[in-house]
Amino acid sequence: MTHNRAETNLPLPSAFGAWMLAIRPKTLPAGAVPVVLASALAAAAGSFRPFPALVALICALGIQVATNFINEIYDFRKGADTSERLGPTRTVAAGIISEKRMVRVSGVLLGTVFLLGLYLVTLGGWPIMLIGVLSLLFAWAYTGGPFPIAYSGLGDIFVFIFFGLVAVGGTYYVETGTLTLPVLLAAAAPGAFSVMILLVNNIRDIDTDRQVGKMTLPARIGGSWARRLYVALTGVAYLVPLLLTLNHQASAWSLLSLLSIPLAIKMIRQLYRSEGRALNSVLAGTGKVMTLHGILFSLGLIIH
Repeated sequence: MTHNRAETNLPLPSAFGAWMLAIRPKTLPAGAVPVVLASALAAAAGSFRPFPALVALICALGIQVATNFINEIYDFRKGADTSERLGPTRTVAAGIISEKRMVRVSGVLLGTVFLLGLYLVTLGGWPIMLIGVLSLLFAWAYTGGPFPIAYSGLGDIFVFIFFGLVAVGGTYYVETGTLTLPVLLAAAAPGAFSVMILLVNNIRDIDTDRQVGKMTLPARIGGSWARRLYVALTGVAYLVPLLLTLNHQASAWSLLSLLSIPLAIKMIRQLYRSEGRALNSVLAGTGKVMTLHGILFSLGLIIH
């Protein structure tokens, strides 16, 4: 199997740099923002609990990083990460981190998340246990197993569910003991942004993914339709605080999130002007938009 690093003769990163590559920091807002937003919603309801919120944040980020690690393992096994890859270097395929070590670290990380999650189960009961088990299963099934989600074109739906509805709804439930429709509506915003991050990643890799049978949604519908979906999801993310305000389920302060629209428009323009490696900056920029939107949205809820 071809190794990117050997072919490009680039200098090896440090051990820290290698693991940072595998963690994919630019995508971490997808794990953090939903928990922050849920905690702001809980605070608005007078039920914010800082320690459970912190544990939920650690678990969310742990599951996301584990998903990234497992993705490296299975994409390497399936030959999806080749020297033609346009995205950041994948450490296992490049021979920087051994497959055996990545498997071991992934197992330890998932085990740690499971143990931490047991504390959340004591607070939220069986619904949180169900969410935790499904999240851990999703981390593996996204690229592993006989029917990997990422290779079927269904990854975007699962990302919306787990990084939107489940992450926000589960965190809010742990802190308040309840779950309401306005909370699930709010969850649609980080869910939409998380799918947008995935879309940019998969638009960039359409050609190489198709070559190895990795039929992501953009690989199935093409770059043009995938870009249109990105725009539509941007609209969804900004409609959420507006709808909550119009329905008197949030104060007008939640509209602070609209201040991030100029950056969102900039990303849309870049998305339509970029191909290949140039899309890496759009992926990072989408993470920044998600973070800014989430912080402003959360601040508006807390001010209320």
